[in-house]
Amino acid sequence: MKYDFETVHKRINTGSGKWDKMAQFGVRESDDIIPFSVADMEFVTAPEIVDALKRELDTSIMGYENPTSEYLETVCNWMKTRHNWDAKPDWILNTSGVVNAFFEAVRVYTKPGDGIMLTTPVYFPMYMAIRDYGRELVDCKMIDTGKSYEIDFDDFERKASDPNTKMLILCSPHNPCGRIWTREELMKIGEICLKHNVLVVSDEIHFDLEMPGHKHTVFASLSDEIANNCLVLTAPSKTFNIAGLQTSNIFIPNPELREKFYASLKLMNPNPKCNILGYRACEAAYKYCANWLDECLSVIDTNRKIICDFIERELSAIKVYDLEGTYLMWLNCNDLGLSYQELERINQTEAKLFFDEGYVFGPQGEGFERWNIACPTRYINEALARMKEAYTK
Repeated sequence: MKYDFETVHKRINTGSGKWDKMAQFGVRESDDIIPFSVADMEFVTAPEIVDALKRELDTSIMGYENPTSEYLETVCNWMKTRHNWDAKPDWILNTSGVVNAFFEAVRVYTKPGDGIMLTTPVYFPMYMAIRDYGRELVDCKMIDTGKSYEIDFDDFERKASDPNTKMLILCSPHNPCGRIWTREELMKIGEICLKHNVLVVSDEIHFDLEMPGHKHTVFASLSDEIANNCLVLTAPSKTFNIAGLQTSNIFIPNPELREKFYASLKLMNPNPKCNILGYRACEAAYKYCANWLDECLSVIDTNRKIICDFIERELSAIKVYDLEGTYLMWLNCNDLGLSYQELERINQTEAKLFFDEGYVFGPQGEGFERWNIACPTRYINEALARMKEAYTK
């Protein structure tokens, strides 16, 4: 491989919550243990991004900056070359994160008491956006097939048809279950939401993280009508491990929806923008780092295969769900015969394994673990050995 996917920079006492949590359980910086929880990678940043930031620091004044026309064109070119979507530069608004964007969308386009649909179990801040703004959760529980999840479209349409249901926050690809929705599934979602006047806020932050044989479809690419009834939330942060630079690209093709969103952003900041280094990193990533991403996905896929093979052979009580997108594996550990509280205790205190516990993604996640596998393969092998020792006692 051309790039370094072996080096790990340990982040205890650097402000990284997932690393500092391990320290609370006695893990020291000298221990060769890493966390598998919060969704940032344990890979070093692509050198092309680092070089671009160094050049910026050497040659630029760190003043206020809006996105340039070159920046916007670069983002749109990535969408075209990587996802075959002809996005327009004037559709893009910037926020400091995708979570910020869907919180803002809830506040802007709905009112207290309105119903907002989620396909659950799902990324936990989506529940928070609904709860914190006094909206009502419309819970579309997915069908668990034992290896994957499917949307119950009869239930979905029944709930979308309720006049009080105003919005769907769609997780695409889905976190934590790892689904990449097919074009046919997304068309069904889009048509149902158009029929019943339900606005779609599509969180596509993991959109570049496709496993072999699976292809992500940008929701707004389905049709002009669907594009005019949605927001598409994207960022380079998960793809290139630059979440700390807090730069997201929010596509809103409908000018009325876009102006409403921008007007709301201006209530907090008269000239909404991200930081200058975030713009530079995103631009460098989309211009120069496609090969880095391809190699990164190969490492993640290798890790996926190792986990699946080992668990099938040595820990068959655990069910591993098919990983189609993201770098987050979803494991059902309920057949180990442990409560989810005891499972968490054993992981952290005995096995020194720090996953994201499934219960944070909703009640259906109790007894599940979400495993971030974007790390050097040697850590996957070591973690599996510790799992076997702890779970077979």
